[in-house]
Amino acid sequence: MQKIKPCLWFDNQAQEAAEFYVSVFGGDSRILNTTYWTEGSPNAGSVLTVDFRLAGQEYMGLNGGPEFTFSEAVSLSVDCASQDEVDRLWDALTEGGEESMCGWLKDRYGMSWQIVPRALPELLAGPDPARADRVMKAMMGMRKLDVKALQDA
Repeated sequence: MQKIKPCLWFDNQAQEAAEFYVSVFGGDSRILNTTYWTEGSPNAGSVLTVDFRLAGQEYMGLNGGPEFTFSEAVSLSVDCASQDEVDRLWDALTEGGEESMCGWLKDRYGMSWQIVPRALPELLAGPDPARADRVMKAMMGMRKLDVKALQDA
């Protein structure tokens, strides 16, 4: 069992969101456990929590009601090996959501994601500070990150 597991607070869509995320990430992603509100609670019988794994990382989805919502202050950053992976995840996660800047997006549940090609941190951390500056400037003008455009900067 993972010692620290992020808990994502949903109004009432934890099960739906977990199933969606598992379908998007595939591989080592699956629903692990589901608990239900007990008798006597206002939501008796409906889903309380869903434990799920995405690409080896465990999360808990909690149906806690509308009191709290997601903000960009917390996001999930995804390391993408290729432009194809960036494109696939971007398309899936923005469906019903919204694009932002610099590789950030909000999915249909309001969760913020950073879809980051592996090449970006490598380009920014390289030995040439002028190139890193050009890469940063190029990234700042993008919504979905474009590996070739970053490499050409």
